[in-house]
Amino acid sequence: MNILLWIVIGGIAGWLAEQVMKSNQGLLMNIVLGIVGAVVLNAILMAVGVGTLGGLLGQLVIAFLGACFLIWIGRVIRRRSV
Repeated sequence: MNILLWIVIGGIAGWLAEQVMKSNQGLLMNIVLGIVGAVVLNAILMAVGVGTLGGLLGQLVIAFLGACFLIWIGRVIRRRSV
């Protein structure tokens, strides 16, 4: 059940990030961005000593912000390589 919840939260967060950042990623990439974004942002928050948000809504916010961060990083890398 936990993995299914990760997929759902990741998909929603990735889709929201896609809408806000005006990118076109597709369903699978939205799920990946949401899950990886949540992992990355949780790791960053723990490294700087800030606690993470609890509950489903808190993790959705973390995943959304992490996905936005990953989209932004991808754009920066693409601009520098051109």
